[in-house]
Amino acid sequence: MGRSALITGAGRGIGAAIAQALAAQGARVLVNDLDAAPAQAVADAITAAGGTARAFAGNVCEPDFGERAVAACMEGFGSLDILVNNAGYTWDGALHKMSDAQWAAMLDVHLTAPFRLLRAAYPVLKAQHQRDQEAGRVVHRKVVNVSSIVGLGGNAGQANYAAAKAGVVGLTKSLAKEWGRLAVNVNCVAYGHIETRLTQSRNESATVRVGGQEVAIGVNPELLRALAAQIPLGRAGSVEEAAGAVLMFCGAGSDYVSGQVLVCGGGMTLG
Repeated sequence: MGRSALITGAGRGIGAAIAQALAAQGARVLVNDLDAAPAQAVADAITAAGGTARAFAGNVCEPDFGERAVAACMEGFGSLDILVNNAGYTWDGALHKMSDAQWAAMLDVHLTAPFRLLRAAYPVLKAQHQRDQEAGRVVHRKVVNVSSIVGLGGNAGQANYAAAKAGVVGLTKSLAKEWGRLAVNVNCVAYGHIETRLTQSRNESATVRVGGQEVAIGVNPELLRALAAQIPLGRAGSVEEAAGAVLMFCGAGSDYVSGQVLVCGGGMTLG
């Protein structure tokens, strides 16, 4: 592949699998995570396997994250060819009990953060496209935004997450229309039930700390059983299978595909 990729939330789970899969196909990868240690661990694993990667720790919700991440990718690799907005988490609750902070947190991490990163990437993508035109070549670059089937069909107890992920779909479709002239394909993967630490059976001690806030992670065991019954393939997906859906949008085979939402959920839909 020989291209440079920036992936948010790539220190664990689906993001780590995406980073490793792209690196295995020859991409140079900037591995972002909120925490430095897991980001470095993924970058080290890629390097040990013969690939090229750098770690970049940082909170995607910080206002200047986009500029810093794009600058780090350009400094490390000299180009930005693939951008995957993957970072996120859930903070569930019934709407009538939901705080403003709980609502805003989901919009910040799932929708505002990708918006800012994409805005920061625009000058680089435009300049690269202009150089391609001057050289008489066409190079398609790729943006893949991560949504969820919850953003397509809703889910009780996840109004904040569903609203944010629905917004990701709208952002994707709008940007595909804006950036087509730059030969940038903008697509979206909406995940169903993928096995990660965020979708494991709920343990009261399992939390993630974001911006000074401890947020419980995991899913009610009864809900997990109900979810499994709704999946036509009969099981949750692996992170490697989840990464495969993103890879479909990153190669030359998708050069004439843009503004699309691919559901990666084993046949399950909501709504």
